[in-house]
Amino acid sequence: MKKLYKSTSNHQLSGVLGGIGELYNIDTSLLRIIFVLSIFVTSGFTLLAYIVAAIVMPTDREL
Repeated sequence: MKKLYKSTSNHQLSGVLGGIGELYNIDTSLLRIIFVLSIFVTSGFTLLAYIVAAIVMPTDREL
């Protein structure tokens, strides 16, 4: 069973979107575009969720 981890090899800021992309086999660039667009649609809630995930999620080096 795969688990969600922050990526240390595919990251720009903290690796949250890289980890999601690796888990679901989705292009990380596409996830980043969707993330930026969703910040405007959700009035910043997505950014808050990203910050919480960056703090809570473990990195893949801790395996």
